[in-house]
Amino acid sequence: MKSAKNILQPEHRALKTAVLVLDECNTLSFASAVDPMRAANRLADRPAFDWDYVTATPEPAMLTSALQVPGIPLARLDHCDLMIVIAGFNLVRHATPSLLAGLRRIANTGATMAGIDGGPWLLAEAGLLDGHAATTHWEDLETFATRFPEVDVRPDRYTVSGNRLTSGGAIPAVEMMLHIIAARHGAGFAARVSGLFLYEGAPEPGKPQSRTGAPHRHSALTARANAIMQAALDDPLPLAEIAKALGTSPRTLQQQFRLRLNTTPQDHYLQLRLAEARRLVTDTDMPLMDVAQATGFTSQSSFARAFRTAHGQSARDLRQNRTQPTHH
Repeated sequence: MKSAKNILQPEHRALKTAVLVLDECNTLSFASAVDPMRAANRLADRPAFDWDYVTATPEPAMLTSALQVPGIPLARLDHCDLMIVIAGFNLVRHATPSLLAGLRRIANTGATMAGIDGGPWLLAEAGLLDGHAATTHWEDLETFATRFPEVDVRPDRYTVSGNRLTSGGAIPAVEMMLHIIAARHGAGFAARVSGLFLYEGAPEPGKPQSRTGAPHRHSALTARANAIMQAALDDPLPLAEIAKALGTSPRTLQQQFRLRLNTTPQDHYLQLRLAEARRLVTDTDMPLMDVAQATGFTSQSSFARAFRTAHGQSARDLRQNRTQPTHH
């Protein structure tokens, strides 16, 4: 195995990059890897990235949007400085012996290996994340940690661990790519790339992933309350206990949630639990009684009533009617 080259240092030479695109990855994850490189090349006085698309087989990769991406078959790729693995659904089916062997072969050349969305799962299956800090999408973190005990699994938005980079999803992947650009071309240049997307600056990579999509509306207080709630969906905490943990009063917490999110802490907590319940109903085969317990409902009847009110149909009907889910 060749010694790894540190790509995260000042360098004007174009970074030779292989973007490995798997069937059933989502388009936003794909764009999150590619567009920052395109934007960097546009702004630089010389190419910052030189990339090729790579596919698992000689056939083009088919994204969830039906977009096809033709590329060099992995078996024919000799080397690169950075390989970015982008994956989505059906990771077990994609983790073929030939794909995993191909990943190990490229890693053994000293390439930096990065994974986006389901990509970290495939890197871990290949044994390439053992001993490294890594993350994946929040829906899969617990399963990921159980399956790969040699990996230091973090709930972070993205991680950098030696020559291994992993991102929990599409938007943190933009942040991860900006991190690479900043390391190679300076923070000022990365800020200009960020500005092309009207992106106003990334949180710290170690900031935990959020299950809700409105991070900019939170205050510091409601964001911390939200994190406490997310960590205790199966055994909901009383409002007074959450307020005490935050060093504030229930009244102040109520006011902040009303001001920032136009809701109450109790209803926000309930919506978090019901969103998780919907995910478990549509994305797993967990018995509905266990779904109720996992989301903090002490009786099946109260769960059924709340679920129907929130989602317009019963959990049983939703599971019977489910189709291939849209990816994260």
